[in-house]
Amino acid sequence: MGIKLNNIFALAGVSMREMYRRKDFYVVLILTVILTLAMGSMNFFNEPGVAGYIKEICLLLIWIFALVIAITASARQIPSEIESGTIFPLLAKPVTRTEVLVGKALGCWIATGVALLLFYLIFGLLAASWEHSLDFSLNIQSYFAHWVMLGIVISMAFLGSVIFAAPSSNTTICLVVVVAIMVLGRHLNNLSLNMSEPLRTIIQVIYFSIPHIELFDFRKLLVHNYPAVAWDKFFLLLIYGIAYSLIFTLIACLVFNRKRLR
Repeated sequence: MGIKLNNIFALAGVSMREMYRRKDFYVVLILTVILTLAMGSMNFFNEPGVAGYIKEICLLLIWIFALVIAITASARQIPSEIESGTIFPLLAKPVTRTEVLVGKALGCWIATGVALLLFYLIFGLLAASWEHSLDFSLNIQSYFAHWVMLGIVISMAFLGSVIFAAPSSNTTICLVVVVAIMVLGRHLNNLSLNMSEPLRTIIQVIYFSIPHIELFDFRKLLVHNYPAVAWDKFFLLLIYGIAYSLIFTLIACLVFNRKRLR
């Protein structure tokens, strides 16, 4: 049976509605909006340099809560279907396991993108009110880079959801891996130069194999009002991110198709 796009889009819609019906999604969303607006309303003696610090804190909040929404929502999609038994009548229809996983991953990515768009719209309005100017190109690049990065994270979480039994363990592992890549990813190659074999080779293989999601972090550019990235390099970055998302999703589909559901 071939993959049908209409089944994938239908499942994506179901996944989005499930996310929007959950209270924790709105709790995180509202909390991020409130904290961002609160930070934006602060005025520290009209110091000109304070706006940069406030922007940095607001962007950090956006990154943290966007990761929380993406990982927690993705980690529970497949396990909840299996635990509740709803996966079986779903597969009894002309729907394949691949369509189920891809559709749910797509729904999570779109729903997360909508929340992320709200975050960036609020941030852009606040930044424009602080500095009386706004670089639309850089803000658009920051949003799409962030969204594509979340696509990588979501595909990783779906891969973990078909490997680990508990969503909590998958969520924890994904958060640890993402933070580790963000903090250490760019330094692994330099660290390996001071190591002896075979550890040097192992670290270098890890360095060239992992998705370098730190490349999608445009926060410093926004905080310091740097010019937008050249569009040809930016599109290469998006292709890089989409490629990793597809790789993780493909591996997840292969594992899920071989997984015993009971």
